Amino acid sequence: VGICEYYWLEPANAFEPFQDYDVGLIALAFLQGSFAYGGWNFLNYVTEELVDPYVNLPRAIFISIPLVTFVYVFANIAYVTAMSPQELLASNAVAVTFGEKLLGVMSWIMPISVALSTFGGVNGSLFTSSRLFFAGAREGHLPSLLAMIHVKRCTPIPALLFTCISTLLMLCTSDMYTLINYVGFINYLFYGVTVAGQIVLRVKQPDMHRPIKISLVWPVIYLLFWAFLLIFSLYSEPVVCGIGLAIMLTGVPVYFLGVYWDNKPQCFNTFVGKLNTMFKDVLSLTITSLYYIC
Repeated sequence: VGICEYYWLEPANAFEPFQDYDVGLIALAFLQGSFAYGGWNFLNYVTEELVDPYVNLPRAIFISIPLVTFVYVFANIAYVTAMSPQELLASNAVAVTFGEKLLGVMSWIMPISVALSTFGGVNGSLFTSSRLFFAGAREGHLPSLLAMIHVKRCTPIPALLFTCISTLLMLCTSDMYTLINYVGFINYLFYGVTVAGQIVLRVKQPDMHRPIKISLVWPVIYLLFWAFLLIFSLYSEPVVCGIGLAIMLTGVPVYFLGVYWDNKPQCFNTFVGKLNTMFKDVLSLTITSLYYIC
């Protein structure tokens, strides 16, 4: 701010509209902007691997969320002081453009910093997201292959590889913003259902042991924001959000076929068992090949 200008930070200019106000577009902007903060819930996936999770989990959340919010907000303030909104929209990599305008010969620092940040984000996502498939398989909701772990390192390798493959499939789309809308809409749908479940359990089972307990005011506030976000995003982008819902609903028949259906015929169980065995053999061969190649 000291080096650049603060023209676009002045209230008279900061809220100058470049198009007509639309509630749906505002909700969509919140949906896409909140994607950058999507790691706030990842730590919950690895509570089994935390030391003293009932103490360290809230502590990590209380420290990390304000810190990340501070860094993101002030980074965006820095961008706005160096570039106009038109330049921000035209740039394919805002941080790189920012570096080129301010750092001169040292502008190469920005793409390297962005790459390192990306690798850090991917590392955290892989470390935590694979535990979802591992836990689901352990509960019998996914093929048992995904519940396998490395004998010595206790790493859920099949779940990690499944995460890698599903991530590569998501990259088939060429429009990054469409992908963010897909993932963001589905993520926030499940976040809202999870938070609503917390309220239901608090009402139906008030005496349940809860090592970590918060006031219901916060879940209610979150659900109000969640409802605004999803309803108006669906209104603004019905096709994109509808496709995201359709992708999510493809898991319903799989759930009824694999989990809800208890009295499966023996031939079905035999077929699933052979599939698991085949995938285990393929996985073992792949890991062995990679080991000798490296």
